[in-house]
This record gives sequence, structure tokens and C-alpha cells, in this order.
Amino acid sequence: MADRGALKLVGFIFATATLAVMLVAGMVVKGYADGAYTLEASAIDASR
Repeated sequence: MADRGALKLVGFIFATATLAVMLVAGMVVKGYADGAYTLEASAIDASR
């Protein structure tokens, strides 16, 4: 049987990582919604 303290620690680590990923994803989505990022090609002249 696994130690409950270790399982709580592992759960806390996974919960923290999940929260961090969700926060970053939310910030990226908000950035796209606000127009800070675009999916179109940049305006750099590629004919050079």
C-alpha cells in the first residue's frame, strides 16, 4: 500500500503543474483574443 503522505505530495505536484498549464493557456488565449498575437504571416518582406 502506498504511503498517504507521498500520495498527497504527488497529488499536490500534479495539481500545481495542471494549474500552471491552465494559467498559461488562458493567458495565450487572452492574448490572441486581444490581438497581441496573430496566426497570419509576419509583415517581413520575403522577396529579399
